[in-house]
Amino acid sequence: MSVPPIALADAYTRLTEVLPGLDITQPSVDEQLPGHGGWITAASLAAGGTGLDAFLAWDDAQIQRDYGQPARPDVIASFGLHRYAWPVCLLITVPWFLLRRVPRFPVTHVSYDRTAPGLAMGRLAARPATFACLPGDPAATLPGTRVVPDEEALRAEVRVAVAEHLEPVLTGFGPRMRRRGRALWGMATDELVEGLWYVAQLLGGGEQGRARRELELLLPGSTQPYVGSAAFRELTGPDGESLPTRDRASCCMFYTLRPEDTCATCPRTCDTDRVTKLLAAAG
Repeated sequence: MSVPPIALADAYTRLTEVLPGLDITQPSVDEQLPGHGGWITAASLAAGGTGLDAFLAWDDAQIQRDYGQPARPDVIASFGLHRYAWPVCLLITVPWFLLRRVPRFPVTHVSYDRTAPGLAMGRLAARPATFACLPGDPAATLPGTRVVPDEEALRAEVRVAVAEHLEPVLTGFGPRMRRRGRALWGMATDELVEGLWYVAQLLGGGEQGRARRELELLLPGSTQPYVGSAAFRELTGPDGESLPTRDRASCCMFYTLRPEDTCATCPRTCDTDRVTKLLAAAG
């Protein structure tokens, strides 16, 4: 049975309110997922053929336009995977964070279009196959629901749901990125953690701190295929202020285009430079 859109609608509405550059729709079971124009299905990305070629051509053109130079093919593929996986992970983590509901999205249930005017992050058409929730959730009686006993079981659902969707996508991207196994799952770990952490900051009201605690429980460091823990830690600013950061498990390869401009969580960025970047961002 199909999952009624109402089960996840509140979470996606809240997400797109704070992140207006992203649009999410939930096609009904009778609607075909879009796969024309700027749309590409997740299954096409996972197949790793001409669909992925066309998808990565957008990244190639964008890099040359914005940075005035070509990038290595593996860098182009790394950018493309990041730009897909970051919002797709939110399809799963945001309903978990806001509603304690965890949807499953096989690759045959998601399409992505990043060419839509006015949407910096693009749009997703996603049809959940099932969703998990806790006992007592009013949605527990809806079609497609699986009730799990407690919060740890729900966290396990998040880990499985993200892995179920990303594993075939990583298989498709892997040969283009010159990465395999642990390196690919390190990147997936970063997308899972940093997407929700960022959105929680936009939600305000102390939600970023709650997201950090939830993510530390979700990824304590022994949850294969993910790499390491959520890896949050604190740095101290020049006036004694606390500056939260994390240690990425992977590198996004941006340094190959701008060696002097790494991100604050990059493995290549020392703590002194991290403090400078975090203070600049806060200012």
